[in-house]
Amino acid sequence: MNNRRRITGIVTSNKMEKTVVVETSRTYRHPLYKKTVHSRRRLMAHDELGCQIGDHVRIVESQPLSRRKRWVVEAILRKGVGGEEDVLEALQ
Repeated sequence: MNNRRRITGIVTSNKMEKTVVVETSRTYRHPLYKKTVHSRRRLMAHDELGCQIGDHVRIVESQPLSRRKRWVVEAILRKGVGGEEDVLEALQ
């Protein structure tokens, strides 16, 4: 196996050709104030597998493919059930 970073997330957009937007969320405790902080990132990933909105995917780091695209969809972990409403619910 290689040293590339792997991240799991949810596909939030697939309107581009061979590109999807994957949103990853992270919850952690603030070191000083001890408050729970929710952060999320939206990453563009190259998609040869045909992901749909709501799919849980694993993306892997790659060489730059375009200006904003540095990730590739490695596997679809779970198929999404519905449309954008389910995605927004899952991210909350």
